[in-house]
Amino acid sequence: MATRTVPVTKSENKLIPKSFPFGASTSAYQIEGAWIEDGKGESIWDYYFHSGKGSSSLTNGDIACDSYHKYKEDIHLAANLGLTMFRFSISWPRILPNGNPNEINQKGIDHYRSVIEEMLKYNLTPVATLYHWDLPQHLFEKGYHWTNPEVVPYFVDYARIVIKSLPKVGIWITLNEPRLLCRLGYGVGVNAPSISRDGIDDYLCAYTTIKAHAAVYHMYKAEFPDYTAKMSISPECEWITPYSNSIEDREAANRQMQFQCGMYYQPIFKGDWPEVVKQRIQLRSKMENLSKSRLPQFTQEEIEYINGTYDFLGVNHYYTSIVKDTIEAAESVISYNADVRTEVTLDAAIPQGIYNVLKWFEEQYGPNDVIMTEIGFGLLDSDNNINDTVRSDYYANDISCCERQYAYVNEREVGHCVARH
Repeated sequence: MATRTVPVTKSENKLIPKSFPFGASTSAYQIEGAWIEDGKGESIWDYYFHSGKGSSSLTNGDIACDSYHKYKEDIHLAANLGLTMFRFSISWPRILPNGNPNEINQKGIDHYRSVIEEMLKYNLTPVATLYHWDLPQHLFEKGYHWTNPEVVPYFVDYARIVIKSLPKVGIWITLNEPRLLCRLGYGVGVNAPSISRDGIDDYLCAYTTIKAHAAVYHMYKAEFPDYTAKMSISPECEWITPYSNSIEDREAANRQMQFQCGMYYQPIFKGDWPEVVKQRIQLRSKMENLSKSRLPQFTQEEIEYINGTYDFLGVNHYYTSIVKDTIEAAESVISYNADVRTEVTLDAAIPQGIYNVLKWFEEQYGPNDVIMTEIGFGLLDSDNNINDTVRSDYYANDISCCERQYAYVNEREVGHCVARH
């Protein structure tokens, strides 16, 4: 369904603790431009648009915000807002044009060193994301992408080069929003690399990205013991609330939360997939007369290797969905939605959602440091006016909800609200 915003009222002024820093968040493909400049290779997103697969309603990232050339201006603006953190992503093909470590683009490394130095000049903590969806097209064409676990060593090699080259990064994030990467890129196929194998390749992608995260985390801890920067992954997690108070709808809401959030958090924070996820996909696979579940299974060795690969809990949050239970799909239907078996009746930007999500994390995974790596929504008001009071009010209420969650955990520092750029 189409996303809508929910009117909000201005919050009372709240006293945010001084230890609660704020920042801005960006990604390379969305802001840098310079898509083929200074030795950069082609990414799957470059190919996606240049080959005509991208939606005609969207513009490509060839120029974007031209931040590759205007990063000093961007960072200066962030500092003038009073921010203390700046999240950005590294473009894999800007560092390794063909994805392989045998060809390193020094100009790419020098660029990100300059970006970090500019942040430090303004006392901004550099928060670096290693992968924000821009896989080198060359690797994809060779078959090394997110449905093939053989891509993991390539990702580790790339991460090693970046981490070694950028020792002044303050916080590391391995992968951004792996669920959307997998669901939209490999399940629905509306994002690069535009593969539509719903309920099959999106699960292979989930399996591979989680293994890739764990491999980079272990490499980082083993090979860079003198680095003090924390590292984790940053999935997105929207709040799910039941359509009614019936048992069926409450169970449906739990299923949606576990498929949407638990799939990408539980292996890292507890080990293995959520039980309801395993059960549902196994049931549907059996109904489809398959010999095994469509969901790849972690071995016990993999469970132990992945479990605990985090220094904090990273969260992107935008919307709240209201869901209700629905009937079982026909046996011939193979899809993620049939596996979840829910009906989404509302998708809205509701500030209370972040409070609920943080409480859910507290209950599911216990006390952990939390970094809100993205919050908000990307739509302007109905007049398409950049003086967008609906969104500014939303942020005010979001911050208020973050503050209430801060109090909820007895003033334990739960993290940093990092707003989307």
